[in-house]
Amino acid sequence: MRVLFIGNSHTYYNDMPQIFAEICRQAGTDTEVTMLTHGGKGWDFHINEPEIAFNIRYGHYDAVILQHTAHPMGDLDVMADCGRRLISLVKEANARPVLYMTWTRKEDGAAAQPNMSTPYISLSKETGSELAPVGNAWWTFHEMMPDAELYHTDDRHASPAGSRLAAYTIASVVLNINPIELPGDSEQDICMKKAIAQVL
Repeated sequence: MRVLFIGNSHTYYNDMPQIFAEICRQAGTDTEVTMLTHGGKGWDFHINEPEIAFNIRYGHYDAVILQHTAHPMGDLDVMADCGRRLISLVKEANARPVLYMTWTRKEDGAAAQPNMSTPYISLSKETGSELAPVGNAWWTFHEMMPDAELYHTDDRHASPAGSRLAAYTIASVVLNINPIELPGDSEQDICMKKAIAQVL
């Protein structure tokens, strides 16, 4: 399986795509990942990058993970328009578009998550794209294991644990598997998988 990740630092922190690939391999699916990311950039940037269109068209990917800018998300109409265009490119290449929903800043907390989740959910429904609801899983897991630190020290990006949660969520969607069945038997891994199962 070949998977392309398009996003920004919320994708590349802690080499999250490699964590995803290793989870998939341990689950029995040989996986190769490619990452095209630029810090602070969203879909409005990526849609105009020649390397993006070229990779989508000729990379022979099974799935393309699409992550928009997070803090702030910017103009949501622009996000939706550029998201539609990227999704069309992915579908034209006979790959599966998967929208990677991110999480709020630590200071904003769970109460602000719906503001980030809704644009992804709406675009997923409109375009028939799959959705990896990482942001929703983030706060569900936090309720279950509040002492586990999902944030990097800047209170915006993911800690290694936060990136693992993201990787688990995306793997569950891409592999179309119950997250409970994914590998990982530590207390934290088990809790993450239960949290993801609640939001899928």
